Amino acid sequence: MKRLVLINVVGLTPKLLKSAESVSTLASAPGYTALPWSSPLPAVTSTCQATMMTGLAPRDHGIVANGWFYPDTQEIRFWQQANSLVQGRKFYDDVETANMFWWFNQGSSVKYFATPKPHYGCDGSKVFDIIDQTGCNLVHKHGPFPFFAFWGPGAGLASSRWIADATATVMRTQKPQLTLCYLPHLDYDYQRYPDQDPARVQEVDQCVATVMSAADDIGADVVIISEYGLRPVQRCVHLNRLLRGNDLLSVRGGPFGEMLMPGESRAFAVADHQLAHIYVRDPSDVPTVAKMLDQSDGVQSVFAPEDLELDHPRSGQLIALADPDAWFSYYYWDDDRHAPDFSRTVDIHRKPGYDPCELFKTSMPRVVARLLQKKLGFRYKMDVVPLDPALVRGSHGLHPDDSADGPIIIGPQDPPDDMRGFSDYVTRLLQSSPI
Repeated sequence: MKRLVLINVVGLTPKLLKSAESVSTLASAPGYTALPWSSPLPAVTSTCQATMMTGLAPRDHGIVANGWFYPDTQEIRFWQQANSLVQGRKFYDDVETANMFWWFNQGSSVKYFATPKPHYGCDGSKVFDIIDQTGCNLVHKHGPFPFFAFWGPGAGLASSRWIADATATVMRTQKPQLTLCYLPHLDYDYQRYPDQDPARVQEVDQCVATVMSAADDIGADVVIISEYGLRPVQRCVHLNRLLRGNDLLSVRGGPFGEMLMPGESRAFAVADHQLAHIYVRDPSDVPTVAKMLDQSDGVQSVFAPEDLELDHPRSGQLIALADPDAWFSYYYWDDDRHAPDFSRTVDIHRKPGYDPCELFKTSMPRVVARLLQKKLGFRYKMDVVPLDPALVRGSHGLHPDDSADGPIIIGPQDPPDDMRGFSDYVTRLLQSSPI
């Protein structure tokens, strides 16, 4: 069987490919093809990766967004890592695999993996770390994983560079049959700024070159993919505020601000970039909620889940899509003085929706002051995230109007034009020739 490396360059598009020389060289190499391919909806990380890994639509693999509502516990949970959440066989089952930061790593069948996982103390403290099950002692070799460059106001190149270097180490040491590498660099500034600076592509291209060099050393073929393309946005739509204004959403006031009460709400939205699941408790309210949201500024359309292949028990009763130049916030409070305390922090697991404002900071002096409090041993709260959705200038989640602005696949032997064909494609490449 052939060795194979899958490099996930998040945010890479056919249009951006032209500014990345080494990736363009790979694309133009004999036998390689670069072409746009179709993603499921929503075009977000968890859903796209689950579709690629299984070859199934969201209605079948169950990853209907990056997070969803659990009616049995009345909780909204985002960014879970349990592999068991993905329903269906994955292409790496029964293959000696190294998974370097692709999602759904924990409890999977891969032999080697590394994934971000902080330690949480009983006093609320958090120590950043990764789980390293590669047998390569990655932190010793490459230093601590730069967690603050992986997400948050400081997110940038350092995390992708670390992942690329660590992936190369694992490949050369363990020589797995299949390697998965995740490089998120383009996802950051392309959400912060409306103009997609090609310099960011050149930077992540250097990370790609690091992994490709290791692939050459172990005789592995390389396939480069992306999950989605980012598009400029100009406005934010607060679906939960609309629902609250129509007496459909319930909150509870308290010492830490207003908290969303999903179990007490007649309807609420779980926002994920440009798509939102709308959970409606009483079926008789569904037509009213659909009409209200469909007539709201910034909402492109409202669908039944089955119309978008999202008819799974985890989905909302309705699915809202944003206008191409808009995105959905999770905000449910009407006055920032009543915002929950976690809203001003980087807290991806507590927030009942995706929050790109975590990529920004209120001010550097505030950050320094909070870090000083931490260093001196005082209680502190990293409340450095601004409550200003107008800062966000890029988003994703919809299908692009032009395929040149959407995701891309670069690989040999007729790569598929749909992510649902990727699992069979990977299997075919692995079986194409002996190592």
